[in-house]
Amino acid sequence: MPLEMTIPLATTRDTKGNILVVDDEADIREGLQDLLLSEGYAVDLAQNGTEGIHKMETRGYDLVLLDLMMPDRSGMEVLQEVRGRDRETPIFLITAYGSVDAAVEALKLGANDYFSKPWDNDKLIIEIERMIARRRLEYENTYLKRAFKQRYSFPNIIGKSERMVRMLDLVAQVATSRSTILITGETGTGKELVAKAIHANSTRADKMFVAVNSGSLPPELLESTLFGHLKGAFTSAVQTKKGYFEVADGGTIFFDEIGTIGPEMQIKLLRVFEDREFTPLGSTDPIKVDVRILAATNADLHELVRQGKFREDLYYRLNVIQIGLPALRERKEDIPALVDHFFTQYCRDNGKFLDPAGKSMLHFAGDAMQVLMEHNWPGNVRELENVVERAVVLASSAEVPLDVLPEALLAANGVRVQRGDGAPLAANASLFEIVNDYERRIILERLEQCSWSQTEAAESLSVPLSTLNQKIKRLDIKIRKKSEG
Repeated sequence: MPLEMTIPLATTRDTKGNILVVDDEADIREGLQDLLLSEGYAVDLAQNGTEGIHKMETRGYDLVLLDLMMPDRSGMEVLQEVRGRDRETPIFLITAYGSVDAAVEALKLGANDYFSKPWDNDKLIIEIERMIARRRLEYENTYLKRAFKQRYSFPNIIGKSERMVRMLDLVAQVATSRSTILITGETGTGKELVAKAIHANSTRADKMFVAVNSGSLPPELLESTLFGHLKGAFTSAVQTKKGYFEVADGGTIFFDEIGTIGPEMQIKLLRVFEDREFTPLGSTDPIKVDVRILAATNADLHELVRQGKFREDLYYRLNVIQIGLPALRERKEDIPALVDHFFTQYCRDNGKFLDPAGKSMLHFAGDAMQVLMEHNWPGNVRELENVVERAVVLASSAEVPLDVLPEALLAANGVRVQRGDGAPLAANASLFEIVNDYERRIILERLEQCSWSQTEAAESLSVPLSTLNQKIKRLDIKIRKKSEG
């Protein structure tokens, strides 16, 4: 029977880890069991190598304590068989006095450490804790990197329009290169999503992706944030801190809205971009880094250069390859696919309206979808995403009606709708009217969901029944009897 190992970590919230003890001596097994249980570990026991392999075939362990000398199969044989399929699970050998040479040989075959009988319990526990913590960190890093790559892979950049297909072809071409890339496009078009896709599909995917929001950092903090500082470099520098460039070493650093960076920092960035070298604040020793530069802007950098607001040499250093993202109004044929994508994403987040396959069952009514297709989308994909998220939260049935769309979006398209049991909301309605109308619809929807039971509706809205009754009167909501459903 081939050996099939369960590699993922077995740690649960109830224990510090699951450990398998494989030893032919009952007193050793029981002693280790008592020690490990007292330290908060879950413990399985195997009295020989064959039983130990069987247990490792059927479940995962955070660590294995394996006796080197056993009658049926030696620990060395078990180690070799396990390592043939599982290179991940930590294995500590337990050796008798005088078998240290064999233990050293076992280390070459993949054992992580060894302890000679009799061992120091405190040292054993310390090494077990250290090994499980390290393995857990490695596993989490691997999981996060895999999740990052899946989330930001090309299939998650939605679009079948001609402009999007051309853009994605260019992204696929440049992802594996080392070239600096400038991503341009209006706010909300998905520039950071494209940057993450480039990183996730590059040879640097297993290293860090560090995003710098250039516009949100004050100039006095930007240099310290990017280059780091030594303890005491300035008044509030109470400890040494790495900068983003050092953190991103081996990976990718992404400058969002790079056009907002001031003239002095532009000079310093130019030097780093050219030499891949910087000096932390308070230090005189330069640090070399291997980072790939990605940058994004919603501004016309060429125009900023003409106005003297952006350095020409930095512009040309950044603009090696330019990827332009189209505005949503320029690719409206992608809206239905984007809507379906965001419906599924937010239905999963909210745990509602999902079919057995995990796909969203929601769809916009015909008149609502027509408004979405005709809207100019000044906020681009981000605005559409917000509209869909709002629809998921407010939806009370699989078909999302027109009146669930935001007031501003309807008004921008000259649409008036009858809401609840009130009068139509005017396109130039005041903020007070809009808020009242929104509150009226929320209460009406919740009353309908609760079969017009005001007590149940108040509980579901987490407000006192008296408060709900006051709002019903103030908003002139007509209460139906339960039989009128």
